[in-house]
Amino acid sequence: MLVPLPTDRLAFREMSEADLGFVAGLLGDPAVMTFYPRPKSRHEARAWIAWNQRLYHERGYGLWLLSLRATGELVGECGITPQVVDGVEEIELGYHVQRRFQGLGLATEAALAVRDHAHAALGVARLIAIIDPRNEPSQRVASKAGLAFERVVERAGTRARIYATSKEET
Repeated sequence: MLVPLPTDRLAFREMSEADLGFVAGLLGDPAVMTFYPRPKSRHEARAWIAWNQRLYHERGYGLWLLSLRATGELVGECGITPQVVDGVEEIELGYHVQRRFQGLGLATEAALAVRDHAHAALGVARLIAIIDPRNEPSQRVASKAGLAFERVVERAGTRARIYATSKEET
């Protein structure tokens, strides 16, 4: 499977079961998961890895782990996943970065690389981001990655802002 090309600071790779400690720490951190119903458990992190491995196999994409090219240290995840919004399957650009690496532009750098990879290598015509209305940092990342606010939707009893871009717009 193709992964996005490295950026100046980041490299992408598939998740594996060996990454459970990192993924559980990332998704179990209350600061990273502030705008989710709750942090994920270790069991849920294992299921998250399995879900992404299925996506890699079945669709050729998923969320990829991000590492610093200079050191190899894992810093987060970024990629695309299928999501249903208002009864329609959409492809979502998503990202999580460890708390200590937030605010350094890494999520934006990764999101731009994934956006370009999705359009050019995977032929994905439209990408969205589903963002909690209170999550202003994520909204800024989406905007910097070329996704524009489109609408507000209800999902699982909560409101979310949809940001979107199409291949023609980037």
